[in-house]
Amino acid sequence: MNDHKKLILFLLALVAAVLMSDACFAQDAAQAASAEPSWTEKLYFWFKDHMNYWTIIILMAIESSVIPLPSEVVVPPAAYFSLQANSSLDFWLVILVATVGAYLGSAINYGLSMLIGRPIIYAFADSKVGHFLHLSKEKMERAEQYFQQKGSVSIFFGRLLPAVRHLISIPAGLSRMNFATFSFFTIIGAGIWNIVLAGLGYLLYRIVPDDTQFFAQLEHYNHYLKIAGFIVLGAVIVFIIYKVVKNKKTRKQEDEKTR
Repeated sequence: MNDHKKLILFLLALVAAVLMSDACFAQDAAQAASAEPSWTEKLYFWFKDHMNYWTIIILMAIESSVIPLPSEVVVPPAAYFSLQANSSLDFWLVILVATVGAYLGSAINYGLSMLIGRPIIYAFADSKVGHFLHLSKEKMERAEQYFQQKGSVSIFFGRLLPAVRHLISIPAGLSRMNFATFSFFTIIGAGIWNIVLAGLGYLLYRIVPDDTQFFAQLEHYNHYLKIAGFIVLGAVIVFIIYKVVKNKKTRKQEDEKTR
């Protein structure tokens, strides 16, 4: 199987994962319409009762790990309630501590991937099964070198994409990406995403003065936020396919010229 086909299969698997994630959210929305509250609604009400800077940091750190805890249930409510009278939270500090939490979770993923995941991946690449799948130590080293050179863009945009932001720090750790570079782009990407989420909380504060209706409106507007994220993710996938096809044609033309 050539690299082009492998990439297509990988992208199809990524799309399937995104669709499964969206199906889980759709199931939560259906549960919210019934008498039984969804797990995201239960999380929201727990967070509402225990809302402070420390819970924001902890939940956002979990959100940046492999556990699919939605940041949409953390930052918008915190921003919403920070704008109310007599709130103990500050709107801009909510964005700051949410970004700190997201960075901490990503840094933990990075460290675990580098210390534990990397030896496992290399051992698998040199195994019989790895060789059967056309993997090798040399190919893994080339993949690492590629991510070290161009991984900063992947980290930045990965923090903005659904189903990707939870996992993007793993390849960074596996490839031993420069930690300062990883930290910088993680903080910038996470900060922008948290500003978007806090902006959603501000919007809801302006149009939903009754906090008893907040969660229902949050689910409603979050649906459009997810659609926008999936559109961006689709555009990224199309761009990757375009670049692969273009590079393949360029290499083919160069090979023909050298003959």
